[in-house]
Amino acid sequence: MDLSLFALLIGYILDLLIGDPDHWPHPIRVFGNAIYAGERRLNSGENRFWKGLFMSVFLCLIVYVFFASVNRLLDFLPSSIWLVFNGIMVWYGLANHNLIREGKNVFKALNEGGVEAGRKQLSRIVGRDTSHLSPQQIRIAVLETMSENLSDGVIAPLFYYALAGVPGMMTYKMINTLDSMIGYRNERYEQFGKYAARLDDVANFIPARLTALLMVMVTFSKRGLTFIFRYGDKHKSPNSGYPEAALAGILNCRFGGPNVYQGTIVDKPYIGATDRLIEDQEIRLVSRINHWTCLVMILGITLIFYALS
Repeated sequence: MDLSLFALLIGYILDLLIGDPDHWPHPIRVFGNAIYAGERRLNSGENRFWKGLFMSVFLCLIVYVFFASVNRLLDFLPSSIWLVFNGIMVWYGLANHNLIREGKNVFKALNEGGVEAGRKQLSRIVGRDTSHLSPQQIRIAVLETMSENLSDGVIAPLFYYALAGVPGMMTYKMINTLDSMIGYRNERYEQFGKYAARLDDVANFIPARLTALLMVMVTFSKRGLTFIFRYGDKHKSPNSGYPEAALAGILNCRFGGPNVYQGTIVDKPYIGATDRLIEDQEIRLVSRINHWTCLVMILGITLIFYALS
């Protein structure tokens, strides 16, 4: 427990200070390459659902067994090696630094380069068509993405680290990567990616709601708590609506509405009631919310580990 706690703190501090530098080796790139290769080979002909299920389960099992086996082997070596390896893996598993940086970069590009620059920068972090978004829609998209990915990229990985260490954290990252690559409702992925999408929904069920509660806890927002119960289940995703609703309540604004994804108009329900202008300085508040939510989660896990040690 002590080593797991120290590894957690090492990974958290590394993510806090430097994030994921571009072009550095990263296990998620390995995951993505494996998914791409499997999809190219299997996503054709008949029985696409079963092929997608097999690939998703196989890759998740491989990831869990690999990291569990590595940790088992490291048990026979000096504990410092175990600590370094697991600390680096926790660092790789967290995405809070990059999430905040990318959100700020969109606001900066919009302010300094105009709407076209903002649209281009936003396209780096969202799957929707950004070519016709207004400045207000760009800012809303950033805040939606930051709240959703606070769950997917920060709280959920920490949740699974608390349950099953680095093997659990990395298995969750594979599940999330599968969903982000093949979990789409279109002609190509409707059947092949259906299991991956449902698996991601199940994996994020608790973390999404936990994220929302932590967000209102660190901001002492009664309206945020009210919005969780009022709007959390309005999103088409069974999970994304909860952190979005929390942030909409904290900021007293409105998210959602129709957007274009891969050439198709998706009529997303509205989350929140106040259709107001998002101000430039609000990105700093949202960044602080992300930082505090992550820190409180880390402290919570620390208390649990300390109690069990």
